Formats: sequence, structure tokens, C-alpha cells
Amino acid sequence: MGASLLDMLKGRLRLPVIASPLFIISVPDLVVAQCTSGIIGSMPSLNARPVEQLDDWLAEIKERLAAHDARHPERPAAPFAVNLIVHRTNDRLEEDLKLIVKHKVPIVICSLGARTEVYEAIHSYGGFGIHDVINQGFARKAVEKGADGLVLVAAGAGGHAGALSPFAFVQETRAWYDGPIVLSGAIAHGRSILAAEALGADLAYIGSAFIATEEARAVEEYKRMVTACGAEDIVYTNLITGVYGNYLRPSLEAAGIDVNNLAQYDPSTMDFGTNRKRRWKDIWGSGQGIGVIREVLPAAALIDRLAAEYAAARARLGAHSPLVDPRWGLPRAA
Repeated sequence: MGASLLDMLKGRLRLPVIASPLFIISVPDLVVAQCTSGIIGSMPSLNARPVEQLDDWLAEIKERLAAHDARHPERPAAPFAVNLIVHRTNDRLEEDLKLIVKHKVPIVICSLGARTEVYEAIHSYGGFGIHDVINQGFARKAVEKGADGLVLVAAGAGGHAGALSPFAFVQETRAWYDGPIVLSGAIAHGRSILAAEALGADLAYIGSAFIATEEARAVEEYKRMVTACGAEDIVYTNLITGVYGNYLRPSLEAAGIDVNNLAQYDPSTMDFGTNRKRRWKDIWGSGQGIGVIREVLPAAALIDRLAAEYAAARARLGAHSPLVDPRWGLPRAA
């Protein structure tokens, strides 16, 4: 079924990009802006609280994308995706999956566990399931369980990131897997999208850049911090959730954490003198690619910038993506 996923995407994208689901931040306004600008927009199912809101949000996204397509038949919206946490600690898994099946979500991004019955449910209505992984063991298990594609979360990605170089990760995966690969890790420029394809990936996965957009449900201080920081301001640690992830140094310091002496803390207690609710609220994840993000923009404007950069890089190298629809009219290189 993997080839069918890529076939479904051909001619429907302005850029070979999936906007990664951002916890708390991705909401229907952002997803719709991403899809109508020509990339796959996504959101975590758990961003909709309570579960009844997920039903409403999925209906809203479908209605708004259908309205866009009716107004712009020459450039229909890209498909959307929903991120589903498959881990046993997600007590909403069954309810969320039922709503995903009800609304026939085109693409489901599974995280933290691979289960055959989840992929069977997605396949029951013709949907596609891709799985995010940080190493070869998880990648092989996801494919074995029925995943239609893999999101390789490499070093430098925002949130719960892996530690492998994207060069090594894609290279080793391609040695045994010929299905769709999405590459995640410090991608925030059009050149990086083309580089992901050159490495052997089919699509790039972009998350942190969309934190600093008008439609994102992030507090203004978070957005400003993203525009002010660079790769050296990202700290990779397992102290916040028990799983390794990348976080903005200024937000860690504001919470009273000595980032230059992380060894003093006990990750099993995760006690930094602030309560857990406040930590989650004020410690902010981000990937290493944000050095090129210097202003808060509408999502469409950010995608315009990425498209211009991608087109310039493609023209310079004489490259072409089989997934990009020429009807979008990518800007020519200067």
C-alpha cells in the first residue's frame, strides 16, 4: 500500500512537505492554512479536548477544505493528517480512532507504539498510516505491523527527537525499505526540503517553523522566542518528560533549570522547583532549524517563502520532485 500513498499525493502538493503535528499548537486554522497553501497539514488528536471537540474539528477541517476546492478547482487543497498516540497510556485511543474512521482521515501519523489493529482500522476506509520512528528497530516493527510509510525523526528535530544523523538514518533505512519515507530534523528552509529528497526521502517534515505563525495556538512569548533563537539555543534532554527531546534554552532557564549542569537533576523525579503543570506550560520544544525563522508570519506566507527557496534550489541543481504539481506555479529562481 506504500506506493499507493505516493500515488495519492502526486499532483496534490505545492511542496513535498508534511507539516508535523504540534502538541497544543496545531489547530484547525493552522491545518486548513497549511493544506490550502499546498502542503499536508496535521494536528494531534489530543489537541482537541474533550474528545467531542475532535469530532467537531474533523468536520470543520473537511468542510473548509471542500469549500476551498469548490472556489479553487485549479488548485485543490492538499490532504490533511491526524497524529494518533498509540501508546497504552493514551486512554483516548479507541475513541479517537473511531472518529478518525468516521471522518475517513486521509493520513494518520502514528506515534509511540505500532499496533496491527490500528492500521487495519485506517486501511478499512482507504486511509494511509505512517509511523514516526527514531531508529531501525522501531522502523522495522512499524512496517511489520502495517505502516504505509515511515517518518524518520532524526537529530535536530523538535520535541521528542532522535539522535541519528539524517544521512545515516535515511541511508540505512533505504537499504531495506522502498516505501514512502518522510524525513524530520531541523528542516525550515526550501533548500533543506530538496536536500531531504536528495538523501532518499520522499517528503520533508516541518514543525518548529510553524510555531511562529499567526494561526498557531502558541503564546506570543513562545513565538517570539522561536524567532530570536538558533541551533545553539536548543537543548537535548530527557529531564522534562523522561524521553529525550529538544527544548528552547531560554524557556528552560526561565523555569530555573541550570542547562550547563543538567547532570545534577534526577529525570525520575523531574522536580525543578516548579509544579508539573507550570513546567509543561512554560518549557517549550523546538528543533534546531529555527535560525532562519526571524518573524511571525501567516502560515501561507511561510509556505510561499519555502516554495520560493525550494524552487531556487531546484533550479540551481536542475532537480525536480515527482510529487509537486506544476499547476501551482512555483516562483522562478531570481
